[in-house]
Amino acid sequence: MSLLEVKNLSVAWEGKVAVQDVSFSLEAGQVLAIVGESGSGKSTLLKAIMGLPSDERSIEHGTMTFAGQELTTLDANARRALCGPRLSMIFQDAGASFCPVRRVGAELWESVHLHKDWTRQEARERALRLMARLHLDASVLEAYPFELSGGMGQRVGILAALLMQPQLLLADEPTSALDTVTQVDVVKELQALCREQGTALIIVTHHMGVAWYLADQLLVLQNGRVMEQGKRHDVFVHPQAEYTRALIAAVPHIERRGEEALADA
Repeated sequence: MSLLEVKNLSVAWEGKVAVQDVSFSLEAGQVLAIVGESGSGKSTLLKAIMGLPSDERSIEHGTMTFAGQELTTLDANARRALCGPRLSMIFQDAGASFCPVRRVGAELWESVHLHKDWTRQEARERALRLMARLHLDASVLEAYPFELSGGMGQRVGILAALLMQPQLLLADEPTSALDTVTQVDVVKELQALCREQGTALIIVTHHMGVAWYLADQLLVLQNGRVMEQGKRHDVFVHPQAEYTRALIAAVPHIERRGEEALADA
């Protein structure tokens, strides 16, 4: 059984359909990259899966089944128990999701304490191991969010999302606030951590090099509709849609594998 199965999902924004009839499935440990220009519905799709509350957004029809649970019918308590330890999200401006008057370590501990039976020391040790891989100094735990740079805040958001080892991680442009060198480092560590933990990843990105480097599958959206989807290599090397070809053509040398394509795209 797939870890996540989305069938014929349509999502409206302020009464207008923003995502229409999207279907895909994702196995444990797999990476799906969702690509497309701004306004194509990428972030709307991610937020619908996460179940983020919104008066403007509504699910028109379709189903989303995660580990045997139908997400579209979960009540608030069931959704709260799911988010964090099993389903987590990295936001585009992850640092802004932290309370500005609480230290980073205290806020991380509160989230862990609600879902895990770890001691405070165990949670700290797990956080420090992950921080080392994300190039964050231990002193960040004692800092307030407003004391962090944009790049550091983004990495702290990645830390928070990965700390409880979720089964599924949703990432909305997770490297957009990072410089090129840090982007490469963080994407490599994100890939390694997901593989080690068996975490499935859905990443929304404008960065075709990130999609090439990370993804097992690719889903191309335009104006809320699926233009193309399939295995990463098949879509990049033999794109069927003109829109997909245009996205790939905008990135020189994308056919090169590995870190070179990631750094240059």
